[in-house]
Amino acid sequence: MVLIGLYGAVDDEQGLRVLGHALARGVTMIDTADGYGEDGANERLVGRALVGHREDAVVATKFGIAAPGAPHARRVTHTYRHEIWIDGRPERAREAAEASLRRLGIDVIDLYYLHFPDPGVPVEESVGGMAELVHAGKVRHLGLSNLTGEQLRRAAAVHPIAAVQAEYSLWTRGVEEDLLPAAREVGAGLVAWSPLGSGFLAGRPDLGADDFRHNSPRFEGENLERNVDRFAPLRALADEIAVTPAQLALAWLLHQGDDIVPIPGTRSVEHLDANLAAAEVHLSREALARIEEVAPADLAAGRSLLG
Repeated sequence: MVLIGLYGAVDDEQGLRVLGHALARGVTMIDTADGYGEDGANERLVGRALVGHREDAVVATKFGIAAPGAPHARRVTHTYRHEIWIDGRPERAREAAEASLRRLGIDVIDLYYLHFPDPGVPVEESVGGMAELVHAGKVRHLGLSNLTGEQLRRAAAVHPIAAVQAEYSLWTRGVEEDLLPAAREVGAGLVAWSPLGSGFLAGRPDLGADDFRHNSPRFEGENLERNVDRFAPLRALADEIAVTPAQLALAWLLHQGDDIVPIPGTRSVEHLDANLAAAEVHLSREALARIEEVAPADLAAGRSLLG
């Protein structure tokens, strides 16, 4: 998502360098969506990067995001300033998958998500339409994003759900109460989006005028200042352990279970390498206990996307 300029300017060549470097370093999951960029621009970029590397990557994409006020689309309730509209009808799943396959230049999507549950369509119906894509050989596995544990259980009764994607980090831990237990109950992995708290956990961000994060309550004036203060002990702990704050945050996620996969986004090869190094960081029981002490759940000031 960050390769479409939401956190600052980036061009296609820079994006291709980052994606190419990721594949060369052995990164195996490339996560995109038809709603990232105008007319599927991010999928097209990923498709270019996959040329000659298709067998090296698990390709995950999503469908459902629609233009505000589009026919059949409904507005999703959330806390950010911008609007999110979703169309999760079964027929939309089929149309969107065909378009994504063309943009990505591949024959099958490895992991296909519904981006948000559609407030006007039961999740069982959306998953039923997605399941037809599996039977047709166009999709290998199904996923759901930004949902509740109850919705996941209902969906899994229709078709196996391989993964759920949700915001999860030391900045946002609500999934621990509801979605993560449900995912483990039905055998779905959890893919953590925004594992660095939209970059906050990597260090105080310098937000440009067009930065997407201005939409988030947590990056508003007083909340941002509170969060800088509240997370200072976590940054100090990272220094003590001799890792970067971002590496500490990613390593903590990786220590929460083998079924959890963080997907940090970056526009920089250097930051990509630093993120990958987090996989080699071992956190002792004592270190994990100290992280829990200095960064408990609900530490962040301001609401997350879904509450």
